[in-house]
Amino acid sequence: MSTIALSKNYSHDRIMRLFGSMWFLLLALCVAIKIGASLADPWPSLLSGFCLAIFYMLLALLIITRSPAKAHADGLLPRIAAFVGSYLPWTISFLGKTDETLPNLASTACVLVGTVMMLVTIRHLGRSFSLVPQARSVVQTGPYRWIKHPLYVAEEIVVLGVVLQYLTPVTVMVLVLHMGIQACRILYEEDLLRRNCPEYSSYEASRWRVIPYVW
Repeated sequence: MSTIALSKNYSHDRIMRLFGSMWFLLLALCVAIKIGASLADPWPSLLSGFCLAIFYMLLALLIITRSPAKAHADGLLPRIAAFVGSYLPWTISFLGKTDETLPNLASTACVLVGTVMMLVTIRHLGRSFSLVPQARSVVQTGPYRWIKHPLYVAEEIVVLGVVLQYLTPVTVMVLVLHMGIQACRILYEEDLLRRNCPEYSSYEASRWRVIPYVW
């Protein structure tokens, strides 16, 4: 690959990192504004919103600090799946929020559990974190010792928490759609790793994808 091509890829990666980071900062700001405008709401509602804002800011930080990739997924479909999977569920934050205690408490639990799981996973994943399927290295420590995609599991738990805050038939449909898109992202990512990381074949042979003994 020429120096010009490398420069173009690096510039594109920087732009996408900046876009992704700004998007999640915008969502964090929207949630913070909602919290500020509804301080009289029950504390479970405020707590769930606060946890969600922290999660968005954490995602923004992870995106902007990730390392360059060794390879990217080919074709348009992996990029579309990554874009929709990364950004679609978080648009739920623009909808009306429920004030009911039980959904907000359940939401808080999901967001906290998912965030902790993500932090633990990121500690081992390091700067290999990405949204679009990219090959950096094969991480085999921490939660990656047991399943191949712990970060997707953590993200889905947080998405469930978001849906509980904005619980409607539409948001439930978004959750189901998101799970399907995440499954596609997993398959695209695995194909990319097989082609670019020789050690991945032996690694994947002894791990389940997301749920042991299920998939």
